[in-house]
Amino acid sequence: MNRNNFNVRGITVSLLLLLGLISFPCSASAPSWRSLTPTQREALAPMDGQWDILPEIQRNRLLETAKHYPHMTPEQKQRYHDRLKKWSQLTPEQRERARKRYRAFKRLPAKERERIRQKLKAEQARKAQQTSSGVSSTATPRQ
Repeated sequence: MNRNNFNVRGITVSLLLLLGLISFPCSASAPSWRSLTPTQREALAPMDGQWDILPEIQRNRLLETAKHYPHMTPEQKQRYHDRLKKWSQLTPEQRERARKRYRAFKRLPAKERERIRQKLKAEQARKAQQTSSGVSSTATPRQ
């Protein structure tokens, strides 16, 4: 086989491989809101107004979290929706700051993370107690 035939074959094979790669998407595209299943729409309801304008990577992440929704208790579902609603109201900059804080938190030693979790739980319990007793956490005493 002469050298020119080998080069032509190599180029042809390379082009065919390249065309094959171009014709198949690297990852499945995130579906539009209307093409979600009823269960997915129920899980992701707080995002319905902005779903179709979210970046594909974010839609795919949300779809991953929504897989757990059918197996949640009603309380877990409510918490999931509450958090998703709060997340949906953040600006892109606020979301990025939250992601950075989360990554920093995950880098902490396990004991430090647990200490912080306990502190947050105590603070949430204190706020819940104040709310149930009719005391506002932002109320200032009158003088």
